[in-house]
Amino acid sequence: MGGCGTWAWRELLLLLGSVWLGVGSSQPTPLGPTHAPGPQLKFRLAGYPRKHNEGRVEVFYNDEWGTICDDDFTLGNAHVLCRHLGFVAATGWAHSAKYGKGVGRIWLDNVNCAGGEKSIRDCKHRGWGNSDCSHEEDAGVICKDERIPGFKDSNVIETEQSHVEEVRLRPVVSGARRQLPVTEGIVEVRYKDSWAQICDEGWDGRNSRVICGMMGFPAEKKVNRNFYKLFTERQQLNYRLHSVSCTGTEVHLSMCTFEFYRGNASAACRAGMPAVVSCLPGPLFAAGNAHKKKQRQQQQGQPRIRLKGGARVGEGRVEVLKSSEWGTICDDRWNLLSASVVCRELGFGSAKEALTGARMGQGTGPIHLNEVQCQGTEKSLWSCPLRNITQEDCKHTEDAAVRCNIPYMGYENLIRLAGGRTVFEGRVEVKRGSKWGTVCSDGWTTKEAMVACRQLGLGYSLHAVTETWYWDASNVTEMVMSGVKCAGHEMSLSHCQHHGASLSCRNTGTRFAAGIICSETASDLLLHAPLVQETAYIEDRPLHMLYCAAEENCLSSSARLANWPYGHRRLLRFSSQIHNHGRADFRPKAGRHSWVWHECHRHYHSMDIFTHYDILTPNGTKVAEGHKASFCLEDTECEEDVAKRYECANFGEQGITVGCWDLYRHDIDCQWIDITDVKPGNYILQVVINPNFEVAESDFTNNAMKCNCKYDGHRIWVHSCHIGDALSEEANKRFEQYPGQLNNQIS
Repeated sequence: MGGCGTWAWRELLLLLGSVWLGVGSSQPTPLGPTHAPGPQLKFRLAGYPRKHNEGRVEVFYNDEWGTICDDDFTLGNAHVLCRHLGFVAATGWAHSAKYGKGVGRIWLDNVNCAGGEKSIRDCKHRGWGNSDCSHEEDAGVICKDERIPGFKDSNVIETEQSHVEEVRLRPVVSGARRQLPVTEGIVEVRYKDSWAQICDEGWDGRNSRVICGMMGFPAEKKVNRNFYKLFTERQQLNYRLHSVSCTGTEVHLSMCTFEFYRGNASAACRAGMPAVVSCLPGPLFAAGNAHKKKQRQQQQGQPRIRLKGGARVGEGRVEVLKSSEWGTICDDRWNLLSASVVCRELGFGSAKEALTGARMGQGTGPIHLNEVQCQGTEKSLWSCPLRNITQEDCKHTEDAAVRCNIPYMGYENLIRLAGGRTVFEGRVEVKRGSKWGTVCSDGWTTKEAMVACRQLGLGYSLHAVTETWYWDASNVTEMVMSGVKCAGHEMSLSHCQHHGASLSCRNTGTRFAAGIICSETASDLLLHAPLVQETAYIEDRPLHMLYCAAEENCLSSSARLANWPYGHRRLLRFSSQIHNHGRADFRPKAGRHSWVWHECHRHYHSMDIFTHYDILTPNGTKVAEGHKASFCLEDTECEEDVAKRYECANFGEQGITVGCWDLYRHDIDCQWIDITDVKPGNYILQVVINPNFEVAESDFTNNAMKCNCKYDGHRIWVHSCHIGDALSEEANKRFEQYPGQLNNQIS
C-alpha cells in the first residue's frame, strides 16, 4: 500500500505542475494489479478545423507526442479518451485523419476499450509504438460538451508549433467593407483577443489559393499590392506569422509550414508588408449570379457532378454523371484532397469535411467510382486517379459526401426564432431594413420552412407552422413580410418571391405568424422503379367487386355513370415499393387524433395524399384519374440488422423506418390507375411520392418516377422506368420525345 500511495502522490504533484492533461486528472486512479506504473500519459486535442471539444487525439508518452491509429476504433475508445480530456463522455469519433495528419510517432493501434475503463492503459492494444499505420489513419474524437466536475484544464496548445485556427480577410476599400462576400483584403489570424497580420515575404499564389479556399472561394486572382502598401504604411501593424509556404492543396492555413514571430515583433517584416489576397467567387456568390450562372450553364452544358441531400449550401452526397446516368462515389480512400477538388469544381472553396458512410443519405442507381485519389491540384474530379466500380466493391451505405467552405454572406443575421422550446423551433422573425417583424403564414409550406431553416443554419425543415400563438414570447408584433413563395433551394427568405413593401395577409396578428421546427436529419423516400416495370399489367375488374374502391375514390369519375353492379373497369395495376434512404424516419404530419378510419379497408390513413399515380401524354397532359392517393404507412420489410418499428394493425404507429420499405402489392385494392377511358397510344406513367411536400425530406427532386408505356387497347408495355432526376438532361429529352412502340419488342 505504501508504494501505491507514494505513486498516487507523485502523480498528483505532476498534475498540479503541468498545463497538460494527465491520466486521472479528475481523480487519482489506483493501479491495477497487472500494470507497471509506466511513463505518465498526457492527452490533448489538435487539428483543424475544430471546436474545443473535438479534434485529433494526441498522447504524450516517453517524452514524445504521438497519435492513435483508427484501426478497429470504436465509440468505447472515444469514451475513455474523452474522460482523459476532461469531458464526461464521447458523442462520436472520426477516422482517416479528419482533423489533419499528425506528426511524429503513432503510439497506439488496434485499441479496444469497452468504454468503462479508467485509463487507456486498461484497454487492449498492440503495444506502445507498435503500429502498421500512417498518419492518414489518425483517429479523432468528438466529446460531449460537458466537463467532468472539478477537472482542471483547458486544451490550449502552447507549443512551438502553435495552432492557427481562425483566419479572416479584412477589407480596407471603403465600398468593399459593406459588401458581402468579402473577396479581397488583408489576411489576418486570431491572436489572443485580437487579430494579427502575416508578413508577405515569400508569399505566392499557392498561399493565396489556400486562403481563398478557406474563405469559400474556388480560386485566387492577382491583387494590386502597391495600393495596399500605401495604405498599410500608415497603419499600426501586429505581425504574427512569417515564412508561410503552402503547396496550394491544403484545406487550412495551419497545414502549411510557417514560423511565428517571438517576443517583440514591432520591427518584424521590414522587407515586406501584410499579406493581401484577392479571390474569385463561384457562380452562386458572384454579383448578378442568377443571370451569369444561366449563361455559363448554356455555354458549358450540363455539369457532370452535383451534391444531393444536404441541408446547407455546399454540402451533400457527391453524385457524378457517367453514360447519361447519375451515380454515387464509393468512400474507399475518400479524403479532404478529393473532397476539395469536388468543392472547387462546384464553385465553392476547399472542403471542411470529407464524409464517409452515407452521412448525407444513401443514393440510388449505380455507384460509378471508387478509390478516388486526387492530388488536390486537379480542375475536375474526372482528372483524378480513380477506379471504376465493380458490383462487389461497394454498397450505397458507403456513399461519399462533402461539406465545403462557402463565403460568409451574413444571411443568418437577418432571421431569428422566438418563443420555441429549443433552438430548433419558434416563430420566424426577419429583419427588413432596420426593423424586425413577423412573416405572414398565408401559403407558408414546407418549402418556405426549408429555406428558413437553411438560412438559420439549423438543418432541414421538420414542420411548417402556420399558427404560433403558443410561441408568442417576443415583443415583436408587426408583420414585415408576406406572400412568401420559395422554390426550396434559396439561401435566404429574401431571395424567394414575396410582396415586398405591399404587404397583404389574410390572417394578421402574431397568432397567425409563420413558424418552423427544424431538424439536423430528415427522411428521403424513393420508389423502387424496376418493380413497377416488372409488375405492371391490365385487369378488367367487375364492378360488383369495386364498391369499396368507389367509396375511397379509387375510380375515375365516369364510373359513377356505369350500370352498377354490371360491367367492369379497366385497371393498370402494379406494385409500389417505397424505400426510406434518408437519415430520419418518415412520419406522417398528422397526429393519431386526426387519422381517418377507412371502414372498407379496415385501417387508418395517416395522410390524405401520399402519392399521385398519373398517365400523361408526352406533352404532360393528364389522361387518367382514379387511383390510391392515401395510404397506411408501415414497415413491410427492412434491410439486414434494421428492426421494423411501424405497423398499421391495431391502431399502431405509422411511418417508414430508415433502411425499411413499405410495399403495396399489385393485387391490393386501389393499387392501380383506372384507364377505362384512356385511348390506345404512347404515354408516360408517372408516380410522385409526397407530392404536396407535407412531410419534410432531405431531397424532393427524387420523389418522382417515370416510365414509357404503350397501350394498344388490350395490352400495355411499361419500360424505361427511372427516378425523375436519375438521367442526364439529354437522356431525359430523349425519354420525353420517345416516338413510341411499333411492336412489343423493347430494345
